[in-house]
Amino acid sequence: MPHRAHAQDSQTRPPTGAARGDYSGAVYGSLLAASVVVGAGTLGSYPRLELVVLLLGTAVVFWAAHVFSRLFGARMVQRAMSRQEVRRVCAEERPILEAAVPPAVAVAIGALFGLDVPGTAWLALTVALAGQVGWATLAAVRAGASRRLILVAGTVNLLLGLVIVVFKVALQH
Repeated sequence: MPHRAHAQDSQTRPPTGAARGDYSGAVYGSLLAASVVVGAGTLGSYPRLELVVLLLGTAVVFWAAHVFSRLFGARMVQRAMSRQEVRRVCAEERPILEAAVPPAVAVAIGALFGLDVPGTAWLALTVALAGQVGWATLAAVRAGASRRLILVAGTVNLLLGLVIVVFKVALQH
């Protein structure tokens, strides 16, 4: 019987993730990427490849943790766990992974712009924070929020990003 209840529940449940315009994973992933860049910068100058691996590897670990926690939570409320459910949750949490790609690309191509490793870290941080603010703003727009709420969403995420920048500046001195 629990499997049948789950099938009915999935048909009546509102769409989640990208289907309903939920960009929280992308916002979270961008903030995570920015934090990784700042943390790596405080430990010394990493070669570019190591920073790319650190960004993408951290995103994979956090994505897997989110998938596991959601699937475990579903089991706690006694929903059946099927391969389809696992694939669905993996796909819904995918924006956490995707948000790490632009900063990783920024690190990979930083040398093309003549940037040293610290300059490349700043480029990656800027890209991650732009993603964070952009995704939060887009989420508010797509949710039909008022202009004021769109501004609040963008501003709050900008302020969160600036806190990370302050940490980076403070930790470098």
